[in-house]
Amino acid sequence: MTQDVKKNRLLVLAIVVIPILVSSAARADAVTHWNRVAGDIIVDSGLGPLPADRALAIVQTAVYEATNAITQQYPASDLKLKGKPEASVEAAIAAANRATLTALVPAQRTAIDSAYRQALTAIPDDIARSDGLAIGEKAAAGILSQRAQDGTDAGESYRPRTSPGVYVPTVIPEAPHWLQIKPWLMDNPAQFRPGPPPQLESELWARDYNEVKALGGKHSQRTAAQTEIARFWEEVMPPIYHGVMRSVAEAPGREITRNARLFAAATQASTDALIAVFDAKYHYGFWRPVTAIRNGDLDGNNATERDPSWVPFIDTPMHPEYPCAHCIVAGAVGTVLKAEIGAEPVPPLATTSRAAGGVMRSWKNIDEVIQEVANARIYDGVHYRNSGEVGTAMGRRIAELAVMKYFRTDQ
Repeated sequence: MTQDVKKNRLLVLAIVVIPILVSSAARADAVTHWNRVAGDIIVDSGLGPLPADRALAIVQTAVYEATNAITQQYPASDLKLKGKPEASVEAAIAAANRATLTALVPAQRTAIDSAYRQALTAIPDDIARSDGLAIGEKAAAGILSQRAQDGTDAGESYRPRTSPGVYVPTVIPEAPHWLQIKPWLMDNPAQFRPGPPPQLESELWARDYNEVKALGGKHSQRTAAQTEIARFWEEVMPPIYHGVMRSVAEAPGREITRNARLFAAATQASTDALIAVFDAKYHYGFWRPVTAIRNGDLDGNNATERDPSWVPFIDTPMHPEYPCAHCIVAGAVGTVLKAEIGAEPVPPLATTSRAAGGVMRSWKNIDEVIQEVANARIYDGVHYRNSGEVGTAMGRRIAELAVMKYFRTDQ
């Protein structure tokens, strides 16, 4: 073999291998790896969607605090920790995840410890690892302490709007106490409470009523594509949004502290969005489509025709309709992601849905995701168009607080 041939083969090998190594390095980021692990552990723990969202915000905030304590890359911090510059960031991330997850879902200790031990096998057992573990545990303890009295354990005091002697459904609605939780970003849960839902005599109400009646029923005018969207977004657990976050975090060339910051900002915005939306839901107590459509003759609107046997495509969630919770989370997460991406090219966006059997969907930009979520809740038969628009707008406003806290303080 001639020397020129050898050189050419080595060049070809380098061209093939280098992108693989770069791609592998991007996907091996400890922040994104542990985000996926934490999401799976929390879902498997059996926590409901709201406690799961809260838990992931605590985990991701601790991860950011631990990572940034070592790199000192950004001024935004809830704890103002300073780790040793030579400490292992990967060890700090592992320790922060282990400590927060163990505190939040102790029944999952076996899975948590297994993931932790596996992570440590890739980190040299030296002083850098020890220092990283120490700062990770310190960050976790600090964030857990800050959120220990956030109101999650407040007693449920919901009372239905009725009169003595009248039957009401005996299943307690979901999370009526969630509006009492201490926000991460907002001044109070009602800070972004919207105006009331549409008047029942209005054209807007008739528009929304007839749209969900036509598209959201068990047997409806939905296309096959719309039904796929409806089934996909039936998923209520937070990892469905984290997949979209990872689409951004796993783009080539990303720095690990930047990824930690992204997840902290997005999860805090998501948690505050849910606090705000449940404040509004229980303040207004607006009826769901299944109730409205079966009682369409009682709303005083001649443009809404009753269907006493109408059934939504999915089971109706056990809380008031207005505004849309899925939509407020999509608006919040999407706004944080837009701020994170800025003028950079938008990477391919994708996530999977357990409710749809692990099916993956993809989008070209953030607005497509946000709009699809709003459409899906209509196709599901559980929300109205206006409720989606109001929820999305609320989410965007709440996310601006996260953007201000995490992204604009370093400019």
